[in-house]
This record gives sequence, C-alpha cells and structure tokens, in this order.
Amino acid sequence: MTPRIVPTPLPQTGAKPPAGKPRRVSADVLAGVLPGPGRDRLAGGEVLAVTTGQQPGLFTGPLYTVYKALSTIALAQRLERERGVPVVPVFWVGGDDHDFAEANHAWVLNRGGDPVKIVLRERPPEAPLLPLFREPCGAEIRAALAALRAALPDSEFTADVVGWLEAAYQPDANLADAGAEAVHRLLGKRGAGGGGGGGGGGDGIAVFRAHDRTAKRAAAPWILRGLDETLSDGLTPVLVEGRAGRDRLRADGSAFVTRRSGERFTRADLERVAAEAPERLSPNVLLRPAVEAALFPTIAYVGGPGEMEYLPDAAPLFARLGVTAPAPVPRWSGLIVEARVEKVLERHGLAPTDFDGTPGALEARLVREALPSDVAATLTQLRGEVEARYAQIGDTVKRLDPTLERTVQSARNAALAGTQDVEKKLVASLKRANETLVGQLARARAALAPGGKPQERVLTVASFLARYGQGLLDAIDVEVARWASAP
Repeated sequence: MTPRIVPTPLPQTGAKPPAGKPRRVSADVLAGVLPGPGRDRLAGGEVLAVTTGQQPGLFTGPLYTVYKALSTIALAQRLERERGVPVVPVFWVGGDDHDFAEANHAWVLNRGGDPVKIVLRERPPEAPLLPLFREPCGAEIRAALAALRAALPDSEFTADVVGWLEAAYQPDANLADAGAEAVHRLLGKRGAGGGGGGGGGGDGIAVFRAHDRTAKRAAAPWILRGLDETLSDGLTPVLVEGRAGRDRLRADGSAFVTRRSGERFTRADLERVAAEAPERLSPNVLLRPAVEAALFPTIAYVGGPGEMEYLPDAAPLFARLGVTAPAPVPRWSGLIVEARVEKVLERHGLAPTDFDGTPGALEARLVREALPSDVAATLTQLRGEVEARYAQIGDTVKRLDPTLERTVQSARNAALAGTQDVEKKLVASLKRANETLVGQLARARAALAPGGKPQERVLTVASFLARYGQGLLDAIDVEVARWASAP
C-alpha cells in the first residue's frame, strides 16, 4: 500500500524564468555528464536548462536530494511544453564540497520504525578538508552497506534497493562519483509520465559531475573571474585546494592568500593551476550558480529554503561573469505518511504538524490531557488560589513592610512550583502506565520528524523505497507535477 504524500509548500519567490536563448552545451561540459537520455538531449543541439544541485552524501543523503531532482524534471517538462524548445533538467553534483561530516552518513528507519544512523567513517580533526571527490568510499563502505541491509525491512523491494546502492557505492569509487551514480541510476531515465525511476523511457535528468577534470577546465576561466570580487567577509568567492585542503582566497595586494594555510598565489600561479590542475579550483556557494549559468543555458534554478536566501547575494557575481541570472524556484517539499503512522494520527486526532515541536512535548501534552478531570481541575484551582492568596498577602506586606515583598514573592513561586512538581510526577506516572501510547507517538515522530527535524532533511529515500518500491516515486511525481503546473 503506497503511503500518503502530503505537500508542505515552501514560500515562493514569484520569480519568472527569463526567456533565455537556446544554445549548445560545449563538449568539455558534456564530458562531466553521465551517459543517458539527459546527456543525449544536452548534446542534441540548442537547448535551455533547468538546474538544481546538491553535495553528494552517503546513499544519496536526505530525501530532499530526490525532491530537488524530481522538481527539476517536472519544471523542465512544463517549460518545454510552454515554450516549444528543448528544456533539459540538470542535476549538478557538488563534488567540490568538503563538508565530510555532512556527507559521511545516512539515516534510515529500521524494521521497528526507529531511526538508525549509518556512518561511513569520521574524518580526523587535523586532516585536510579534502573535496568529496577525493574521499574514497574505501573498504568501510562494505560495513555501511551491511548495516543498511540489516536495518531495512524484509520486503519484495529490499534486494533491489540494496543492489542499486551497492552498484554505485563501490570501495574504489569516491563519494562524489558514487553519489552521482546513485542519483543517475535512480532518476537518470525518469521523465514524462513518471516511469519507474530508471526503467522505461522518459526524458531523464542529466547528472553533471562538476568535479570532472575536463568540465573543470571549461569552468576554470569563469571561476578565475571571481578573483576580482571581494565579498562581505573580506574573501573572494574562489577556493583553491592547498595544504589544508579546499581553502578560500583573500586578495593581498596583487596576489592572493589562502585563509587557513596562508599559502600565497599570484594571479599567474592560479592561471597555471587552472591550466594544469583545474580540479584544484572551485567556486564558493555564491559563485557556483553563476558558473553554472555560464556552462549551461539555465533559465531556472530549483533549490531549498537556504538557497533561496543566499541566491540574491549572488547578483554581483552574475554581473561579473556577464551571464543572465536564472529564476530561483523553491523546490517541491513534502512528507511521506505511512499507514502505520496514519493510524496513530487518526486514533489520537493528530496532524503531522503536531510533531513539529520539541521531541517529547506532544507526548507530555497528550498524557497531561489524560489526567482525570477532577485532578486537573483541582490543580488548576489550587494554582489560582495560591496566586490569589499571595496577592492578598503581598498587598498587606506593601503597606506594613515593603522590604518583605521579595520574601513573599519567593514563597509564592515555591508554592506554585510545588503544584507543578505534583503535576509532573503524575504525568510521569501516567507515561509509565501508557507505555503503548508513548511508544506509538515516538515511532510516529521518528518517521515524521526524526530528532525534531523535518523528515525530508534527515531520512534517506532508501528507507521508503525498501518498503514501497518505485511506486513511491510515482506517487511523489503526481504531487510534484501539481506543484510544477502552478503559475
């Protein structure tokens, strides 16, 4: 049974994609695109593009990675129908990113519905901040895949899910290439009419390995233009891989110095790096969208809330590169509500948004509501009487001896705290007596808001594909298509 898909719309920017001018994508850029229908369309002539991007993560990272890709496919299809020209969806794999702590793990729901964190390995604190395309999956990936296999439920879909990830996350692959391959296998052939995530026809999404050496050579001249910009933090938007790993550059006279390691580069040095080792250069988060628009004829960029906040700050960099900024489009956002969770919601008259608060708060509220009415009423009455009596005493003390006001206030607070302590202990007792209720709510929370965070920002798609198969993507596609069709 396919779960219910609940849209959770993000605030819209109201931006309209510019007309754009269809053009060819260079062969060097195409070298970084994985083979498939998306690449074929990019190579087929003059096109427009709708792009999105995400740093790679273990087992494709959180759900929103897939939501970004599906949103990009749907929006590209709509714009192509409207404009009558090829509009290709492109997924930019941010293999330059060096945040290993964010990429080295994945969260899944185990067979009992509890969240489990699977970690590839930790990076030593003193290690250079290498880009993810230099971080091999290594032998540790076998243990991570075994942990995934042990956590996922036994279902008709589990073997296919594990096989899909095993094919991408090989010991000799780096994290960036593994992430790109996993997205490509899942969505590279997914297009018009849904189509089973990798099976059948469709336009597909072009998965671009931004860290590919040939593609980097095409990007390098655009990245170097960013050296002439100084951002509000006093640094340029250009990074170079040095002794400390990936490092921001600061202008220092006619040269540039890395922020952490203090290495000094002249412009000629950086131009030599661009020619001989272009993979060492990369744009920061503001420069990247401008470089992307230079490499692809991009008319819309699909992103999350954080990207929508910083994209306006990239305007000077688009001007510096002389490229037109694409329209920022907030991606589709949603919630997967499984039948077992649905039953808990219905039984207790809850909505998914009731789990948005601090973990444990909902449980405490429901248990508190289960207090016998006479006890709850008595406690409320007692607190009211304490307030009233101490207010009377306070008035008298003000007239007789104002120096005792603080003493009276302290006594009042202590008395109220006593009633609250009694209520807390009663609630704790009821919690113990209602372990089933508390357990049901805890498992529902783990599925809807694990750790108090949105489901889409924590759990990986493998959790749900193992339970529902490719039909889950079809169900999400229906909602994403509605999102894309909105004006």
